[in-house]
Amino acid sequence: MNKRILVVSSANLDFVQRMRRIPNAGETVVESGGYSYVPGGKGANSAVTFARLGDDCIFCTRLGQDTNGARLRAIYEREGIDTRFIAQDKTTPTGLASILVEEDGTNRIIVYPGANQKLSPADVEEAFTSYPDAVFLQFEIPDRAILAAAAFAREKKIPLFIDAGPARSDFPLEQLNPIEIFSPNETEARVFSGIDPSNAENCLRASIKLSASIKAKYTVIKLGGRGAYIYDGKYYHIIPAVSVPVVDTTAAGDAFTAALVHFYLEGKDMERATYLANCAAAIVVSREGAYSSIPTLKEVLAFAEAHPLR
Repeated sequence: MNKRILVVSSANLDFVQRMRRIPNAGETVVESGGYSYVPGGKGANSAVTFARLGDDCIFCTRLGQDTNGARLRAIYEREGIDTRFIAQDKTTPTGLASILVEEDGTNRIIVYPGANQKLSPADVEEAFTSYPDAVFLQFEIPDRAILAAAAFAREKKIPLFIDAGPARSDFPLEQLNPIEIFSPNETEARVFSGIDPSNAENCLRASIKLSASIKAKYTVIKLGGRGAYIYDGKYYHIIPAVSVPVVDTTAAGDAFTAALVHFYLEGKDMERATYLANCAAAIVVSREGAYSSIPTLKEVLAFAEAHPLR
């Protein structure tokens, strides 16, 4: 039976610029790599991932009452996402992300939150009338909305999953508890713990430090090309990444965490769920774009079969 997953997070239009290299200060560079406007935002990328993996996804976010907002809503509806709880803001434009992608696939992202910053506890409370089986949060929205979602999940005893980006060292993590899976990337783990997860020992130290604030059943640190690190409070496992030619890393982390949650809720053990999430992320980085690079369930399973975990 499909799980109903409520995503409370951000939605943006992405302005993607492809270039050989980032210009130096004061330098003008003429590029031929091209540019495009595509749907994005951490929440939207994750919501699309859930939908393409076969979950019933409810998306709670805010868009501007503008052309970009109308375009994004139409895309979400085509993906089969429940858009009843997407609010429209009359005074603030739809969020915009400027994404600079270099030849090796490395990206740098500047986010203008726009209407995302107006997402309120009242918006979140209304979205909980959808009776979700799980709640999925990210940090590209106001603290008040994040903490409200965590409080409603706690009150209703709904499992909470957190993709911990972007990170801020003064965020009150302890107010999110309890958490089923807490998943930062390397940068976010360093910001929250003060420890750089550069090797297995430091990953363990960072996870233990995080456990002083978060009460998570699992902490999963996304390590990019090094794979993912799972810590359950006693033991740890390192699940290797799948090596593929990197085209564009945009949305890889969002897709990874959503896929991890999907396979975990499906009943897969954490090692298998994490490996399948690595496979989803590998497909994403091998393609151009954000939401357009996100695979279907059939694609993920076929990729995993062709690249078995050793």
